[in-house]
Amino acid sequence: MGINITDKINAIAPSATLALSTKAKEMQAQGIDVINLSIGEPDFNTPEHIKQAAIAAITAGKSDFYTPALGIKELRSAIATKVTKMLGVPTSADQVAVTAGGKFSLYAVTQAVISAGDEVLIPLPYWVSYGEQVKLAAGKPVFVRPTAATGRVSVADLEANRTDRTKLLIINSPQNPAGLVYTREELQAIGDWAVEHDIVIIADDMYSELIYNGNQFTSIWQLSAAIREQTILVSGFSKTYAMTGWRVGYTVAPQWFIKKLGSFIGHTTSNIAAVSQYAALAAATGPQTCVEEMRLQYEQRLNTIYPLLSAIPGVDLRKPAGAFYMFPNVKKTATMCGYSTVSDFCTALLEQAHVAVVPGVAFGMDEHIRLSYATSMENLMEAVKRLDKFVQQHLQ
Repeated sequence: MGINITDKINAIAPSATLALSTKAKEMQAQGIDVINLSIGEPDFNTPEHIKQAAIAAITAGKSDFYTPALGIKELRSAIATKVTKMLGVPTSADQVAVTAGGKFSLYAVTQAVISAGDEVLIPLPYWVSYGEQVKLAAGKPVFVRPTAATGRVSVADLEANRTDRTKLLIINSPQNPAGLVYTREELQAIGDWAVEHDIVIIADDMYSELIYNGNQFTSIWQLSAAIREQTILVSGFSKTYAMTGWRVGYTVAPQWFIKKLGSFIGHTTSNIAAVSQYAALAAATGPQTCVEEMRLQYEQRLNTIYPLLSAIPGVDLRKPAGAFYMFPNVKKTATMCGYSTVSDFCTALLEQAHVAVVPGVAFGMDEHIRLSYATSMENLMEAVKRLDKFVQQHLQ
């Protein structure tokens, strides 16, 4: 009879970002000069003081044994201090869980709070794993299309999609894929609405330290005690400190929730690698100049590439305020070039111009593409040059 796969696993879709990146890397392995803008990974190396702290931990034997499921106390305390300083809300180590990346934090939280049939409000465009993780928890993702010109959802948008089964709302700011940043006023209104209707909030703040051009970051976690009581903050070290390979995420929530989460972590990952925890400890407590240096380079790339990309025929692009992605609407461009869908346009772009981007259908908006500017200025300039040439050739 063989191995049968469960319905819940068959129902989830593969990660489109990882699939595109894999195809781009396969072409690169064949000697093809592909510029890969499909994956959200900093092109910087992990800062040296963080790597040295990891080496020191290994040498001292600190990485040889299991750690507590919720993470070493020193790291949980350091994260609590970081959150307290950044958001102005006193936070203790007992409110922090260290996890195997921010993605696992989100997975663990959805498993903890969603029951079969619960509905989860997810604003469009959304990060690719939100809906699939909700389905893995036997919940129902409900995608909310923003009606305002800002591209951000309002209370009215959320209320139009609320039912008596609505249990959870996921707010991502700065947002992947569009780089949208919610204002304090918008988040206050959303938070108050969630409290009124007893809806739990996941605040995905993974890109909170990557804000550009004078824009301001606010976390819904910091707005009131009532909102915090039913909010779970998720973040990590991958984007801010160029530590994607170390797999260090964290969850901040009321102490009672973290204790329950610890039981789930104990029966799943046990704990993340000890050496990664000591590296993260150095990141959180060490010099932060590296964070600003990387942020400034992202900002320079954004400001350089944005007008060039916007000038390509048919491209409609709102300038991002954070993260390191652009999410232009290219439906008109694709149509002008003779392609019936943006996905077909992306396939041709990869095969003919050797530029890898992610079709917007992966984020719930099929007229768009996502491209990452977490790569060198040289690569970005060449990628935009190839994209423009690809379009111009099709228009002739």
